[in-house]
Amino acid sequence: MFEELLERWDGEQVAVRYDEPTRAWMFLGVHSTVLGPAMGGTRLKTYRQPEDGLRDVLRLSAAMSYKQAAAGVPYGGGKAVLAVAAVPAPGSTERRTLLLRYAALVESLHGTYVTAADMNTAAPDMDVIGERTTHVLGRSPDHGGAGDPAPGTALGVFHGIRSTWQHVTGSPDLTGVTVLIQGVGSVGDRLADHLHEAGADVIAADADPARAEKTAERVGGSVVDADGVIGATCDVYAPCATGAVLTAATIPRLACRIVAGAANNQLGEPGDAALLRQRGILYAPDYVINAGGVIHLAGYETLGWDEAMMQARLAGIGETLLGLYETAEREGITTAEAADRLARERIAARA
Repeated sequence: MFEELLERWDGEQVAVRYDEPTRAWMFLGVHSTVLGPAMGGTRLKTYRQPEDGLRDVLRLSAAMSYKQAAAGVPYGGGKAVLAVAAVPAPGSTERRTLLLRYAALVESLHGTYVTAADMNTAAPDMDVIGERTTHVLGRSPDHGGAGDPAPGTALGVFHGIRSTWQHVTGSPDLTGVTVLIQGVGSVGDRLADHLHEAGADVIAADADPARAEKTAERVGGSVVDADGVIGATCDVYAPCATGAVLTAATIPRLACRIVAGAANNQLGEPGDAALLRQRGILYAPDYVINAGGVIHLAGYETLGWDEAMMQARLAGIGETLLGLYETAEREGITTAEAADRLARERIAARA
């Protein structure tokens, strides 16, 4: 199965290690270094089969190449997965051992890949990885890093929602606009605050009902059951949890005008973007609207931006989306195709 996945992949390099002491499969994908070192998060997760972890690495590293290009930062695309039988508890000896052994793998690539946090990893984990390699972003401020990039991601998504609403209605004013946030974790919860401050009506949904209730109560919003998200009436549907929520089965049931959220790989299949277009639902390509995290890390840790520059670049996500919507309408293509074209052109210009 590994061979079949790799034969279909168009990236540069994959490192695969089965780490016997921790019984973990370590997959590290370098999709492109044309724009700079391949940068992407480390995902810590349990998979049914090891090849599922490799499949995630190949798919997500390619998406990271496009995200970095669309964001205009000097990095290529990469991703890593630590596929474990059970996710070790934060701060545990087992987790520290796993991260240090993984850090040695990152270091062995001599800067071709730069890691950061992703699903089930955070700044404290990057601090541990940083003990063995310098090729890591997102360490805690006490350890010389820029910390959690979630605030940057959330603010970028907020700017993206405003611009997308502007394209649909002619005005970026979100007063009274109903936004359903699916997943109110570190990004979705912060997004709720931005939307509330802008006058939007927030509906929260989460696999953890108590977390959804907490967010909704703070922003004066309401709650919808996690199983009732698809089909719930709203102006903007903001997926901020798992991917593959936009499929041939779910898109006909959507009751919104816009899909604009932080989740990665929202489309079940590339062709699902055409289904959204046919329904008249404007889709903000996920890797464009959620690029605030990589902008945060690159800007603060690599490029030396001050706060004013960071705020301008995060707001620029909205401007990028407006350009993509204009291209899609002019060319008669989906917004996803317009985004892919932009990313490919930027990569080709440097190849």
